[in-house]
Amino acid sequence: MSLPSHAGALVGLDRFAAPTDFPDSPLSQALKQPVLLGLFLPIQAGGWSASTLPRSTDWRFDYNRDLVLKAESLGFDLVFALSQWLPKGGYGGVFDGNALDSFMTTAALTSVTQRIILISTLHVLYGPLHLAKWGATLDHISGGRWGINVVTGHRAVEHQMFGWDRIEHDQRYDLTAEFIEVVQRLWSDPENFSYEGRESSWKLQGAFASPKPRYGRPVLVNATGSVAGFEYAARYSDIVFITSPAGSDFASAVQALPAHIADLKARARQQGREVRTLLNPLVISRDTEAETRAYYDAIVAHQDPTTPQGFNSLASDAHAWKGRVGIDPPSRRAIGGNIEVVGTPEQVVEQFVQLHRAGVDGLQLSFYDFKPDLEYFGDRILPLLKQAGLRL
Repeated sequence: MSLPSHAGALVGLDRFAAPTDFPDSPLSQALKQPVLLGLFLPIQAGGWSASTLPRSTDWRFDYNRDLVLKAESLGFDLVFALSQWLPKGGYGGVFDGNALDSFMTTAALTSVTQRIILISTLHVLYGPLHLAKWGATLDHISGGRWGINVVTGHRAVEHQMFGWDRIEHDQRYDLTAEFIEVVQRLWSDPENFSYEGRESSWKLQGAFASPKPRYGRPVLVNATGSVAGFEYAARYSDIVFITSPAGSDFASAVQALPAHIADLKARARQQGREVRTLLNPLVISRDTEAETRAYYDAIVAHQDPTTPQGFNSLASDAHAWKGRVGIDPPSRRAIGGNIEVVGTPEQVVEQFVQLHRAGVDGLQLSFYDFKPDLEYFGDRILPLLKQAGLRL
């Protein structure tokens, strides 16, 4: 099976309503910003950095709740949290496998936030009806501020945990297209809906989801770098979480990103749609270059030596990271993030300006020591972002 000719073709609709069709939706309001600003929550042990340098970063809910409230007070537009299914011990070392569920975490955060958009990461290939109900419920609780980061699982161990044989890369996107079309039909259909899977074993008989989402459907996000992933994103996603195809080096990333992003956006325009891109820089910043380099070097000096073996022991066929093999140095695991943004506050903002010029629509930030580093970002970097015209 190849992807349908247009979104809705599998279930007999001409198109699906999207949050951007509604000027008053939280997403439409957020997109008034020149650059979207997000925070990638560390709801997993180790956060994003395989280093043992002492820090406050914690995977527990209270810590992450405080991060979200701080981000909302700083005017951030959205937060993400990842989802992972790992065997006992995780990857080993600081990535020991302790992690909150992304869906439950963002669900709980709807009750303590007012404006910020909350994105859950979900493995979606295990049945659509439960998600239609959960999603519509959270959409109502949050006033349209909930969305889904749609992932398919790129490690064989994840598929096997749910009783699947390993699913080939492009087939995963065929399955995901079927899944998300069925879910959107359930969100929009005022009557019962029956469906028998074409690629999947899913069967619905007289299925119905209530309530219906307030703004057509929740925000849809996916993370990808492959041709099949771009084709999926062009049809269905509002926001696409991209990687740098040239590795984590900033200069290389800025050169490679314009063509990479242009390809994605051209595919979306062929579908009569617009998508926005997000990139995940890990920001390391202090007042002076010397202080910044000392912080960076301390993180690397405490690199967890067990992490590379842990990652390499679990088979993956993720395409988005292929361009990094043999390019990124071993220290990258200690730093984390998609690319490194390192420097004084002024240098950080200049790098953000370059990323925006390269076509990046939003920055999904990570930090090493989240609480103090987020405080520093709010105090020293955010005002400069506003001066640079990247934030209103």
